[in-house]
Parts: sequence; structure tokens; C-alpha cells
Amino acid sequence: MATTTAAARALESPEKHRQRLRLGLLLLVLAITAVGLAVYTRSGTVDFRLAAPDAAGPSDLNVPAKPTALVLSVLALAIAVAHLWRGLTGRWAAALFTVFGVAFVVTFVCWAASGKIFPLTNQIQGTLALSTPLILGALAGVLCERAGVINIAIEGQLLAGAFAAAILATVSGSFLVGAVAAVVAGVFVAWLLAVFSIRYLVNQIVLGVVLVVFATGITGFLFDQLTGLTDGPARFNNPGTLQPLAIPVLSSIPIIGPTVFDQTALVYAMVIAVAVLGFVLYRTRWGLRVRSVGEHPRAAATVGIKVLRVRYQAVLLAGAVAGLGGAYFTIGSTGGFTKEMTAGNGFIALAAVIMGRWHPLGATCAALFFGFTKALQGQLQVLATPIPTEVLQMTPYLLTVIAVAGAVGQVRPPKADGEPYVPG
Repeated sequence: MATTTAAARALESPEKHRQRLRLGLLLLVLAITAVGLAVYTRSGTVDFRLAAPDAAGPSDLNVPAKPTALVLSVLALAIAVAHLWRGLTGRWAAALFTVFGVAFVVTFVCWAASGKIFPLTNQIQGTLALSTPLILGALAGVLCERAGVINIAIEGQLLAGAFAAAILATVSGSFLVGAVAAVVAGVFVAWLLAVFSIRYLVNQIVLGVVLVVFATGITGFLFDQLTGLTDGPARFNNPGTLQPLAIPVLSSIPIIGPTVFDQTALVYAMVIAVAVLGFVLYRTRWGLRVRSVGEHPRAAATVGIKVLRVRYQAVLLAGAVAGLGGAYFTIGSTGGFTKEMTAGNGFIALAAVIMGRWHPLGATCAALFFGFTKALQGQLQVLATPIPTEVLQMTPYLLTVIAVAGAVGQVRPPKADGEPYVPG
């Protein structure tokens, strides 16, 4: 075993070595934090509520807080030391990292909720609700960047979609019209991104920031103009929210049924979008063309692929997906538009793209992780933990910075990501 480990280290490149140490040290810090929390966990039990609110279901799961926290924190520490010492690779690496994450979170919950009730179903529902726009935004980012166009403007596409959905759904009285309007608004912002970055070769990062500012300004201005009219809020910003649609049989499954399979049409559309985009990108000819123009556009052009056309198609389709994500903020959850209501979710979605290694499923998992942390922040505020509210609110964004910084491991974007292409 020692010989194998020494041989693996000898074959490890300097970059791999630095990445292993960086991630290992991060895991070690988190594991030591978990051990500290476990030591200071109060005696008592954590009552994980498994039944949905106002619904019959399984009885609460009572877990001894301190022993559970101690065992799980030591397990997390062992995984961190193992990765720091020799590196976790192969098919078991993802499973062990997942175990580490679960161990850290459960340890934290045991510390925070000892002697209290932790509504697990609320956590699941909150995670799904907060992750839906993040997932759709992340899918938009994957589409664009796989085609070689950096999409910093996800935030602007979400905001435009949210505004259009609220206004048009209110005026027409139809949620379908609102959703279509959101898609059109997202496509419009994406069209601006495509025209200026693909045709006029504007720096894509600068352009994305400009489009976010543009979307923030134009939606804020129009919102003030419309709501400032007589009965403006009732006439232009009162769309209501979509009603949940329970899936027969599946919605009756204990615990996950009422929380996962009794959602609005936009949540189901998100699930379909993940499956369809994953299939299209990796199982169709068009998907192969998208990935080829993002990796090596000149080589793609030599075999007859219209590079600019494919990039336009990918960016516009991404705008449609992001616009649908924006609709969730209004007709999917809050029932009305407020200025800057996306609150940086587009940038978190961009981090999910990086953390998910530019893959639809990876980006979806990363967005779910960010949604989970945001939902947990809300739960901990209700539980009145000693952690300041400001620290809880900054946690999802801190995790975003860690992801963008590359602490999650080696990440390599498509080779031509962000590089303009000039035919000829």
C-alpha cells in the first residue's frame, strides 16, 4: 500500500499536487470546525420532522445530538486527512466527498438544533424552490459556454424574465402568456449578448456586466412607470402564483412525495430541461457541433460546421432557458415583481456552471447545493442559533467564491470559451 501511494505521488503533476493540497486543507479546516461544533453540542436530541406541514406522515426521527455529531465529525476528519495525505481519486471519490458533506451538515444541524425540532420536509421544499431558478440559470450558462460564449449576463436574463412574466401574466390573466413573455425577454437579452459578442467581437465579460446593468435599469424604470399609474400595482403587477400539480402515486410517497412531487409546472419544466439538455448536448449531432465550436472552432469550420450560426443558436436557446428561470421568481413563487429581486442568483448560477464543470448534471447538482445552503440559512434563523444573521446570509455567497476560486478541484472550461471567432 505504501509503495502504491509513493508511486501515485511520484506520478502526480505539480498542478495536481497543488490542487490536492488546496482542497485537502479546505476539507481539513471544515472537518476541524465540525469536531469543534460536536464537542460543544448540547446534550439532547434533534427531532427531524418527517411529515409535511398540516399533513399526516411518519413520526419524527429523534437523533441523539452530541454522539451523532461526534461520530460524523470524526468521519469527516478521516476523509479530509485521507485526501490531504494521498488524494481521493477514482469511482469512490465522489461518494466519499458526498459523505463528507452530509457528515458536516448533519454535525452542524445537531449543534444548532439540539433540543429543538428541525423540519426536514421544509428543508427539502426550500431547497427545491430556491434551486429551480439557479438550475435554469446554470443550464443557460452551460449552453453558452459549451459553445464558446461566456454568459455573465445570466442575472440580467433572469431579471428580464421575472419582469416580463409578472407584467404580461397580470395584463393577460394567463400564466402561460407570462411564461412565454419571460422566454421572449430572456431571448432578447441573449440576442444582445450574441450580436455584440459574436458579430462585433465585444469583450464578453465586460458585455455581460453591461447587460446586467442594462436589465437592472430598464426593469426598474419600467416598473416605476407602470406601478406609478392609477391602480398600477393591481393592473400591472398582480399575476398571482401557479398552483402545485400533484403527480399521481408519486405524490403519495412518504416524506419525499408531498415535498418533491407536488410542485408547480415551472419546477417540472426545470426537471425536463435538465434531462433534455443533457441528452441534446451529448447524444445529438447538434450537441456535438455546439461542443466542437466551444473547443476548437477552426477545426469545426474545416468540416463544414457554421460556427457563428451554432453559437447564435446556443446563446439564444440559453436565453430562453434563463428567461423561464426568471419567471419562477414571480409567477412561480412570490406573485409579483420587485426591483432587483433576483438578488445575485445569476452570479451564483454562473458559479454552479464552474463547480459543475460545464456539464448539465454537474451544474444541476451544484445549483442544488447552493439552494440547500440558502434554505438551511433560513431554517437556522428560525431556530435562533447563536450565529449572527449576517453570517448566515453571506454563507451561500462565500461558497460561491470558493467554487469560483477553484477549491472544488481541477476545472477546465471549453478551450475556446470567451474567444471570438473570425471566419477566414
